[in-house]
Amino acid sequence: MSTPTLSDPQPSTTVAAPPFPDRVPWTAVAVFVILACGLAWLVALPLWLDGSGLANPLAALLLPVMMFTPGIAALFVMLAVQRPRPRSIPEYLGLWPLRPLKRTLWMTVFGLLGSALLVMVGVFLAAALGLVQLDLVTFSGFAQVLQDANPAGSPSSIPVGLIVLLQLLTIPVAAIFNGLFALGEEIGWRGWLLPSLRPLGTWPALLISGAVWGFWHSPVILLGYNFAQPNLLGVALMIGGCMFYGVLIGWLRLRTGSVWPAVFAHGAFNAAAGFLFLVAVDGTAADPVALGPLGWVAWIVMAAVIAVLALTGQFRIQPALQRRAPR
Repeated sequence: MSTPTLSDPQPSTTVAAPPFPDRVPWTAVAVFVILACGLAWLVALPLWLDGSGLANPLAALLLPVMMFTPGIAALFVMLAVQRPRPRSIPEYLGLWPLRPLKRTLWMTVFGLLGSALLVMVGVFLAAALGLVQLDLVTFSGFAQVLQDANPAGSPSSIPVGLIVLLQLLTIPVAAIFNGLFALGEEIGWRGWLLPSLRPLGTWPALLISGAVWGFWHSPVILLGYNFAQPNLLGVALMIGGCMFYGVLIGWLRLRTGSVWPAVFAHGAFNAAAGFLFLVAVDGTAADPVALGPLGWVAWIVMAAVIAVLALTGQFRIQPALQRRAPR
């Protein structure tokens, strides 16, 4: 499918919408980044004030709320800052219409299953590198987790292997549920920021939007979230991981013109993040810097997928983000 351009011949009754904005709305980008990051710090502030950090009971509520701050920032800049304002906000963000529907649905399934596989392949690569031991027969690590959760109860009559299988089969369902929260992030990062930076070129737009996404996590990374590194190293690791993964789900956005494949891919990635604990040997001490879903082992897997997509020309196929408008 060719990418529409301004030079394509059009009927006299229509004018072609450019595939992307013709210039970066830098003022809107700056306001968006400041507002998204500022709101994230504001939401996370209670975790800092009492010194309890992620152990605060409010963390389970505040972290999902924080995921909506990029979407709020995007809507604000589109309505109050960006000029000219997009002709159709849902269309600019990739929310609607779903066109063509078949391509969008298949790429959503591809992103959902592919994101879960990224996490799983990363775990098996870590085992191949000797960084972790796996138990794919008795699932001793997960069995111990179940026992610790019910120390006074009788042993379950359901085999641990069956429970693990059920956990894996529910990942698509969990991805849909997680996608409801991921939507708040994706409206901001892949919905608004990525296409707004697209005039810089495909790769600068993907890498910059991924870096901003990683930096936005700073309020919780500096509390030890994800890498157990409450310092600048943790922030740098998060930026690196989000740049790698951001290229992949950013490709879904550019390849389809829709944000929904990225939304559910993001949800699936979060749903599969605990795969290591299902298959690790009992007593395994997992270093999140290497073995986390965004650890450096996962970077290797994502880099390989990115290389395949690049070598097969997938990043060059980018449909228009907006429909043709009446003259």
